[in-house]
Amino acid sequence: MALLLKNAHVIDPQVGLNETADILIRDGKIVEIGQGLSLEKGIERDLAGKIVVPGLVDMHVHLREPGFEQKEDIASGTRAAAHGGFTAVCAMPNTNPVVDNAVAVEYVKSIAAQAGKCRVHVSGSCSQGLKGETLSEMGDMAAHGAVAFTDDGRGIQAAGMMRRVMDYASQFGRVVMSHCQDEDLVGDGQVNEGVASTCLGLLGWPAEGEELQIARDIALCRLTGCKLHIQHISTARGLDMVRAAKAEGLPVTCEVTPHHLFLTEDNIGDDYSTALKVNPPLRTAADAEALIAGVIDGTVDAIVTDHAPHTAWEKDREFELAPFGMIGLETSLGLVITNLVATGKISWERMTELMGANQRAILGVERVALEAGSTADLTVIDPDAAWTVDAADFCSKAKNSGFIGAQLTGRATDVYVGGYATMEDGRIVE
Repeated sequence: MALLLKNAHVIDPQVGLNETADILIRDGKIVEIGQGLSLEKGIERDLAGKIVVPGLVDMHVHLREPGFEQKEDIASGTRAAAHGGFTAVCAMPNTNPVVDNAVAVEYVKSIAAQAGKCRVHVSGSCSQGLKGETLSEMGDMAAHGAVAFTDDGRGIQAAGMMRRVMDYASQFGRVVMSHCQDEDLVGDGQVNEGVASTCLGLLGWPAEGEELQIARDIALCRLTGCKLHIQHISTARGLDMVRAAKAEGLPVTCEVTPHHLFLTEDNIGDDYSTALKVNPPLRTAADAEALIAGVIDGTVDAIVTDHAPHTAWEKDREFELAPFGMIGLETSLGLVITNLVATGKISWERMTELMGANQRAILGVERVALEAGSTADLTVIDPDAAWTVDAADFCSKAKNSGFIGAQLTGRATDVYVGGYATMEDGRIVE
């Protein structure tokens, strides 16, 4: 199939591109980018006023399949991803059964190939059953396409076990993505320990419960040489540790979520909204400011959603009984544009790095760029689209967003995966 995208504002810092141009695509690949291109036979679309960037990626997503399809499944989760402007996601392994062997990896890949509206990269667990005791079948999973290893949802508690994980992962050239949570210190914590826990009368979750494992895992990275990626970092001190590790030359990267950037513990009011119960918890305003500074100065490598769908009945319970997590695939881009790009804190180029190029590099998957020969995974953005976050508009099965009612500017209108539209004019292509 041939496709010509006309008059788009194309932006890609990987190739130094920031101009108005046409994009010619044939058989899933970019053939040419330039001025005044024409197409004898195929589909032509005028994208005047729109921005085109290399397809966005979210390397931290819970698709819930297999085992928790009542919350989300691969079909609905990838529809939500496409609706949010993403051409690829990385699925977390804390499903039922856990993705801790090659059969489970192949299962997720096969369902995604049949029902997915975006690419699905698969991460495998570090330990069997996420128990943190015995290594998962890491070599077999790597051979079958697992791009990373993580026990996301839990921190690996034993330092010796984490060292073995990193020793093995480094043999297969895979990154270890670490959920940093010292369970003995965190205990049954519900919200950030301090003002929030005191005012709300809920058990506190100290920042040190995250920071201790960040420090430990950076030390193990130094010991093993394994690539380490710190997931959903939420504290200023934790970010300082990553900044120091980078300065030392260690292969350490980190990610932040929009909810840790743009929400704080102060947003949890006396209505005890369980949509704001996340892991790690919303931190202080000073922490959020530090994270935004890290996004600006380059310490933060990726903005991810940690898209964590739950059923309404699970979240509609007492705060301490409700599960942790909020969805984010369909709001992330708008939040980043509204709060960071439109305010001049970061450029469009930096946004494409944080939400695309850097994530592909960390996962070690195929590079996608706006250049001839590259796979045509593209995200089209209307930078001026004003919209209100509405649960009725979600493609996700879940509605547990902490941003419902937010007034945003900027939204994806079209998504192309391998040259084929999965979203067009804001609607999922069936």
